[in-house]
Amino acid sequence: MHRVAASLNRMTQHPDHPEKPSLTLLGLGAMGSALARTWLAAGHPLTVWNRSPARAATIAAEGARAAGSAAEAVAANSLVITCLLDDESVGDALAGADLAGKDLVNLTTSTPAQARARGAWARERGARYLDGGIMAVPPMIGVPEAGGYVFYSGSRELFERHRETLAVPVGTTYVGEDAGFAALHDVALLSAMYGMFAGAAHAFALIREEDIDPASLAPLLADWLVAMAPSVHQTADHLKSGDYTKGVVSNLGMQVAGTPTFLDTAEQQGVSPELLVPYFALMRRRLAESSAEESLTGVVDLLRRRPNH
Repeated sequence: MHRVAASLNRMTQHPDHPEKPSLTLLGLGAMGSALARTWLAAGHPLTVWNRSPARAATIAAEGARAAGSAAEAVAANSLVITCLLDDESVGDALAGADLAGKDLVNLTTSTPAQARARGAWARERGARYLDGGIMAVPPMIGVPEAGGYVFYSGSRELFERHRETLAVPVGTTYVGEDAGFAALHDVALLSAMYGMFAGAAHAFALIREEDIDPASLAPLLADWLVAMAPSVHQTADHLKSGDYTKGVVSNLGMQVAGTPTFLDTAEQQGVSPELLVPYFALMRRRLAESSAEESLTGVVDLLRRRPNH
């Protein structure tokens, strides 16, 4: 049924409009499959390859063309998108492919260094390169109101050339010519997310043994985190200006003075303070080296310090 629908979609395109750009997608995990289905639904001819042929067969039944090898899939189109397990998987999949003249867009999660190296690797093989960091989970793909998007970095010309096609499954945000910037933005945002998860875990642990319904705490916690989120703008302003005291309401000295309350409460509730202790230690170090009147921004500078430097 999906194949019939996809075929009808292509057959009923208005004759005054050319067929939508075709592309190749390597990797059909949860994210890759979601991307594939969205491109197909939008009428883009799609060639797919997956290490496990069964997944490729499933997408082929919905209208895609399944290639017998990664090299065959790459040869089918000028735009090639990879969404694989890791950087090593990208190298393995493309090892036997002719990349000369190809536009390679890598949506595989990687580090900034891996993205830069993969970009150089692709260019050595005659391909143009764009790296991507996906800020979405599979259910958000093809759902504009969900707010997901992909960071892109590398060739701006390549990004502009394929912007409309890349924007079909999810929004696009270009962050620079440096191929590593998409991965860096991706990891930066996800790191903040895990910090939020850590704080939420500690909060729920504190009430776990009490007669407090976690479901009653959840909306209070969510609203509080939303209310605190704009503080990142002040942090950015402080980092740019170098003035860590501008507009500070709760200064470093006051916040350090309050940390024993959090640690004592954790002990009284039988909760490990291990998620809080490292950050509190950084706060105390910063206070010892700077002014009590500044914000928490100085912790950023402590994190940037490396041993023996």
